[in-house]
Amino acid sequence: MSDPASHDALTRALAYGHPLWMSAALASAALAARSGLRMRRARRLGARRDPAERGRHLRRAKLAVVLVALGAAGGPLSMALLRDREPFETAHAWFATLALVLFLVTAWLGRRLERGRRRALDAHALSAALALLAAGIAAVTGFVLLP
Repeated sequence: MSDPASHDALTRALAYGHPLWMSAALASAALAARSGLRMRRARRLGARRDPAERGRHLRRAKLAVVLVALGAAGGPLSMALLRDREPFETAHAWFATLALVLFLVTAWLGRRLERGRRRALDAHALSAALALLAAGIAAVTGFVLLP
């Protein structure tokens, strides 16, 4: 089975869409994590918190989850339609699926926090860290799949 992206310029260019999209999604997630860590640090130190930080975190995090979810759907589509490969035959696909599930769990826990359920704080932080770790591993394992 030949990879269409190896001999067709348009298909090759389109095959880079998923990795570029996911790079933007993970950058957005990293910015959300950064603001979340600032809030966590301030809370743990008992320091005055910037009232705008929560809003920034929520906006960035919600955008990141949407971008990750859409990008996760694009990966299998790209493999099947542009690369003529089975979508879930790689380690990248499995780490990416794990990352997606962890991002969705993080979003669910974040929603609970947004509604005032403070007990979800530590679980939210842990699932966010694990989501970013899984996404990082997925990114590294995805390098070998580039056309």
